[in-house]
Amino acid sequence: MEKRNRNPKTKKKEMPTKRKKIMKISFKRMMVLLCIFLLFFAILIGRIGYLQFVQGAWLKQKEYSQSTSNTVISAKRGTIYDVNGKALAISAAVDTISVNPVYINVKNDGVTDKEKTQELKEKMAQEFADVFELDYDEVLKKLTSDRSVETIVSKVESDKVEVLKKWLKDNDAEAGVNIDEDTKRYYPYNNLASNLIGFCGTNNQGLDGIELKYDNILKGTNGKLTTAISVTQDAIPDENEQYIEPENGSNIYLTIDSNIQSIVEKYLKQAVEENKAKRGGNAIIMNPQNGEILAMATYPDYNLNDPYTPNETIIDGWDDLSGQEQTNRLYSMWRNRAVLDTYEPGSTFKVITASIALEENLVTTDHPGDFYCSGVQTVAGSNIKCTSSGGHGSQTLRQAIENSCNPALIQLGQKIQANTFYKYLKAYGFFEKTGIDLPSEGESSFWTEGNVGPVELATMSFGQRFTITPMQLVKAVSAIANDGILVTPHVVKTIEKPDTGTTKTIETTEERQVISKEVSQKMKDIMQSVVEEGGGSHAKVIGYTIGGKTGTSEPDPNHLDAGYVSSFIAIAPVEDTNLVTLLTLYGTGTAGSNYYGGTIAAPVVSQILSEVLPYLDIPSNGEISDSQANLISVPNVTNKTLAEAMKIIKEAGLDYSYVGNTDEIVSEQVPKVGAQLTSGGVVKLYTEGNDERVSQTVPDLKGVSLAQAKNMLKAKNLNISSKGSGIVISQDPASRTSVDEGTVINVTLQEAITQGQH
Repeated sequence: MEKRNRNPKTKKKEMPTKRKKIMKISFKRMMVLLCIFLLFFAILIGRIGYLQFVQGAWLKQKEYSQSTSNTVISAKRGTIYDVNGKALAISAAVDTISVNPVYINVKNDGVTDKEKTQELKEKMAQEFADVFELDYDEVLKKLTSDRSVETIVSKVESDKVEVLKKWLKDNDAEAGVNIDEDTKRYYPYNNLASNLIGFCGTNNQGLDGIELKYDNILKGTNGKLTTAISVTQDAIPDENEQYIEPENGSNIYLTIDSNIQSIVEKYLKQAVEENKAKRGGNAIIMNPQNGEILAMATYPDYNLNDPYTPNETIIDGWDDLSGQEQTNRLYSMWRNRAVLDTYEPGSTFKVITASIALEENLVTTDHPGDFYCSGVQTVAGSNIKCTSSGGHGSQTLRQAIENSCNPALIQLGQKIQANTFYKYLKAYGFFEKTGIDLPSEGESSFWTEGNVGPVELATMSFGQRFTITPMQLVKAVSAIANDGILVTPHVVKTIEKPDTGTTKTIETTEERQVISKEVSQKMKDIMQSVVEEGGGSHAKVIGYTIGGKTGTSEPDPNHLDAGYVSSFIAIAPVEDTNLVTLLTLYGTGTAGSNYYGGTIAAPVVSQILSEVLPYLDIPSNGEISDSQANLISVPNVTNKTLAEAMKIIKEAGLDYSYVGNTDEIVSEQVPKVGAQLTSGGVVKLYTEGNDERVSQTVPDLKGVSLAQAKNMLKAKNLNISSKGSGIVISQDPASRTSVDEGTVINVTLQEAITQGQH
């Protein structure tokens, strides 16, 4: 039998040892747990500190953005007016429609019904598509998007928005749909001055022309409305609502007169089409006394309200072009060629050469025998021909300019020499941009002075083998017309802040005196002789003194297919010059055809000035032509019986054509009362019961005599007003135009091509 240890002392020794071990293990566990707790607590404190001090500002902003709505209030872009206050570019109120897809839903007992929500979005997509003419699938894709906001359509008119609002209200679907006020740019006159005004992008930012150059002034500063919103994006009015009023853009008043611009564009278009100028044309009218541009036109032009649609000159093969090629063509369509493009000015530049020689006292205006032309001038072994193969013989400076004689101008250039020539070219501003307030102005290209040899000096003297912009030539000739003072051209007259009513007027900037007043008067007198006695005779305007110079640039030897450049620059009136006008046609004619500036450009300038000078109330000298002396004023026969009207018209020496019965009352007549017709001219009569207009298509009169033109028009019950003699070289309205019977067709005639018209 086992003996038990009953020694109490032994038992008392064993029990404390176990307890110590257990307590030791428990202590370790507690320390581990404590460390874990402290570590967790430290992480928590660190996270709280990070959120408070590192991300605090961001979280505060995020919470604020989720509980507030910031609506941009678009500033109204300033209006562009012509000099008379006619709006050429305006901003109209429109709206932009956007959605928050997550807030477009249908709920049952607080839970989103996915099936009915999808049905609502499909119905909404169809309504958007119908009202705004959008693609249904594209709209539905936006409505079911997981993005916070999607723009459905921008810049839509109020009438369509009202239709949408009614539908949303009727279908209880307003939540999640945002209608924000915006503005849209409109151009009331479509193509008028398009290459000058430019246009805006979808964000109302100016992209070209005046819109681009003055974008910062026109666009203004947007405002903002900050409001508290609920989770469903509904506004909650409170005292923290903040409204920052937009600052509207400034209005701009141009120096451009839209009436003069219309006249210029009409005749430029006709000139380009009638003379088959395959590279188009441009025209500028500037007041030389203050630098104001009254008109600046490029043709072909484009519709400012639809600037991304190609015009007829660039549309050929459009669909086969790459995206970059299409973009390049659009840029070419938008170009303001009067300012951006360069060309060889040809004989129009001879007035610059002549003014330099007169200022340097190297020649006088009328000294016999100063120049001799045999028909060719030999320079450093090169023969440079005159357009007159037989030569002009002995000439004065005036005669040389009248005849546009190249050999005489070469001799003049040799007298001037290159260093003096370049001194005046710099003074006239040919080595720098004109400073006109339009974007992307082109730059001239001349030889460096050290590289000007005898041949370069010779060709430069008569305007060849260097390039300038049309605007540079107008600026320089304006100095000649303005007592020798060079001024900076500009197209903006006044800037007006509509919010304050304050205005800023663009003052005339006189740059320097280039030639003396005495030389200016001598050059103006020579230019008048060019029109009255020389090659610019087709630029005459009855009742006004006109000075000018013809220009015909030969094709670039490297690009013969580019054709000629035909131009004419005019000053009017000569005594107190208010207008300098340049018309340039690119890509005219082929050898042997009519492409001289004096024959195809000068008559167009005459047509323009014939309307512009009276419009500006510039006094005429009272002179009338022989044809005007025999004109008959159309009598007023309205409110008379047709029988009475026919008798009155016959007694006046005119003929008539009528629609109606002889006992009916005349309600309308074409032409209007006071129109000037030649003997036998036709007056079309309409009665109250028969007032539907009768139209005719204008025939092509170019190349026929005056008698033939009269007969062709008479056969169509149309009238004629003529200027000049010889054969018809231009007409207004153009051929194939539909006009009312009785309309007066204006024609310009010329004799055979004479010397000095190039």
